[in-house]
Amino acid sequence: MKAFALARYGKKNGVAVVERAVPELRDDDVLIQIHATSVNPLDLKIRNGELKPLLPYKLPIVLGNDLAGIVVKTGARVRRFTVGDAVYAKPSQDRIGSFAEYLAVDENDVARIPKTVTMNEAAALPLVGLTAWQALVDKAHLRPGQKVLIHAGSGGLGTIAIQLAKHLGATVATTTSTKNVKWVKALGADVVIDYKTQDFATELSGYDVVLDTQGGDTLEKSLQVVKPGGSVISVAGPPDPAFAREFGANWLLVQAMRALSFSVRRKARKRSVNYSFLFMTANGDQLRELATLVDGGAIRPVIDRVFPFDATLDALAYVENGRATGKVVITVTGDREQS
Repeated sequence: MKAFALARYGKKNGVAVVERAVPELRDDDVLIQIHATSVNPLDLKIRNGELKPLLPYKLPIVLGNDLAGIVVKTGARVRRFTVGDAVYAKPSQDRIGSFAEYLAVDENDVARIPKTVTMNEAAALPLVGLTAWQALVDKAHLRPGQKVLIHAGSGGLGTIAIQLAKHLGATVATTTSTKNVKWVKALGADVVIDYKTQDFATELSGYDVVLDTQGGDTLEKSLQVVKPGGSVISVAGPPDPAFAREFGANWLLVQAMRALSFSVRRKARKRSVNYSFLFMTANGDQLRELATLVDGGAIRPVIDRVFPFDATLDALAYVENGRATGKVVITVTGDREQS
């Protein structure tokens, strides 16, 4: 099969098309013929070597963290799926590889695609949908009437998080550029901060939750808009010791993350704010919940551009440019776009 593999870390010339054997199945796996995948900032971080301490992959490794496709084979213990099922998934972090024609995935990480979407649309959902769910439902326990700030509302994660937060009954603020203000309002944002002309830290206050997708100064300023007892959940800031322990990191890595996050955790404590880092995990049950929301009209996938499989490197470069509104999708099978 054809795949795009990372042979060496770095921004230049580290990813290339290769020929690989079709993956072998474990007993709990389904083999999925991939019809579409999508690009995430996580793929770029892995490519650049930014996550080597957390994810010490043995190179070469096929990249890709989202997929939609058709089950073509099942393992001996698989009970949830049969050959021919249309499914979508975020594979577990030690088994990524959706920039390929086939991938074997544990059945517990897989769900049937929503009935109302195409393969391309389904492929745009898993990673960002799971991240939004695990941030707003699992960590924040967001409730009706609460106020949440979601940074970068026009991005892949932001577009889904806004819709999920509205479904949960929250008042939603977001940040975006001037050209996207009306667009994120149409997604459901109640308050929109144009970061080119406004400072969210002076415009907003008394928020229950912030979902930070930027890190750095944006993360530190986010602490100012949260009321005492509120939460800042970051997917871009420094990992904290609690995350390191949950991730199964060794003692040395736990201490390194303690040091990296010391400043933001101290500032959060001074404001009586809870800070936590989120690295989403694969979860087929949550994908089933998300599929129900999609079919019910509460969430819709947002796609910026679709690239053919041969142009996977162009898709990576487009996402790296940082101007995508919604997700960037790669159609792997070309003529098999299905609903």
